[in-house]
Amino acid sequence: DNWAFLYAQRLALKQELPLHVCFCLVPKFLDATIRHYGFMLRGLQGVAEECAELNIPFHLLLGYAKDVLPAFVAEHGAGGLVTDFCPLRLPRQWVEDVRERLPEDVPFAQVDAHNIVPCWVTSPKQEYSARTIRGKIHAQLPEFLTEFPPVIHHPYPPSCPAEPIAWEACYSSLQVDHTVKEVEWATPGTAAGLAVLQSFITERLKSFGSHRNDPNKAALSNLSPWFHFGQVSTQRAILEVQKHRGKYKESVDAFVEEAVVRRELAENFCYYNENYDSVQGAYDWAQTTLKLHAKDKRPFLYELQELEQGTTHDPLWNAAQLQMVREGKMHGFLRMYWAKKILEWTRSPEEALRFAIYLNDRYELDGTDPNGYPTLSPCPAGCLWSICGIHDQGWAERAIFGKIRYMNYAGCKRKFDVGQFERRYAPTC
Repeated sequence: DNWAFLYAQRLALKQELPLHVCFCLVPKFLDATIRHYGFMLRGLQGVAEECAELNIPFHLLLGYAKDVLPAFVAEHGAGGLVTDFCPLRLPRQWVEDVRERLPEDVPFAQVDAHNIVPCWVTSPKQEYSARTIRGKIHAQLPEFLTEFPPVIHHPYPPSCPAEPIAWEACYSSLQVDHTVKEVEWATPGTAAGLAVLQSFITERLKSFGSHRNDPNKAALSNLSPWFHFGQVSTQRAILEVQKHRGKYKESVDAFVEEAVVRRELAENFCYYNENYDSVQGAYDWAQTTLKLHAKDKRPFLYELQELEQGTTHDPLWNAAQLQMVREGKMHGFLRMYWAKKILEWTRSPEEALRFAIYLNDRYELDGTDPNGYPTLSPCPAGCLWSICGIHDQGWAERAIFGKIRYMNYAGCKRKFDVGQFERRYAPTC
């Protein structure tokens, strides 16, 4: 279920050439930890096995793409290179670095297999909100939301097989924090991810429309880790979920809104706004209101370590933080509350944003994702939405927040049983 893979095989078949798959394993990536790398590497083991069955060698190259991929292309006499797409600054730089080092006669293509409608096809500019992008995406869905053709057993064998992958050596090559442990509830790999998709459809989809904002209810898809690591395609999930629209129209429409419209709005934001991870990326009205209230007295001030350990005065906030630390996933509704309180309890919007991004990327299994900057996948809430009003509007002015949308403990109590959630994720000591 990967259009870049499918396009690459189509080119290879047309030229009657073997096809190779390469993954460049970088020693570190932003604030990712062994929690993220472990999930990714175990998923890649499954990819390697599937490729072997398809007569397509899978190569795990240790190092940055610019240092290892051009040499691989030259060594194997590759006739062309195809890569996937990510709108974030670092992966885009990797693509540019490779492009500069490839021989001039080797064509290099990029396919947006990340989104259903390719990011640059949806819109040529940064969209203001879901309202402005929704129609553009839905207009393109009939063309792009189609069934995947299969990757076939490749008829042109390579001249030499792929070297066996020393997976343990891959782990030892990493320069990441090993103290953030892998989680038990999420099994890596496509088969496990598709099983979660199936359980969502049969058990939770009926409740998604009505209960997705209640952290005590089992209503969410829980698919974001598999989406983030490319182990399950968002397009596959939409194709399967839409089959049940006749029975669960409200839930299916809500899922499409979050997994397609809101998700691809986040991709649009990161692609067209070079300041996607800073206050400078916010709209002018938001920057102005935050600046006006930057010196407002904070009711509480917390250091990063206190936030990380979930030792604030607010038991709901602490429970949300501890859910993320323990499970690698915080409920989508609470991600909004969580980030907004960081704005309220830190010295400045800049510090709040830095802390929120660090904690999200360090603990969330879907951290370091384009959705984490404007919208904390898969719901319309997150670092820049919560702290800087991205994809939102101005609200009634108040201390600290200015015109940024406000959330509080009392509002959460009106929406769900706060005590039940707090008891579930109470501190262990």
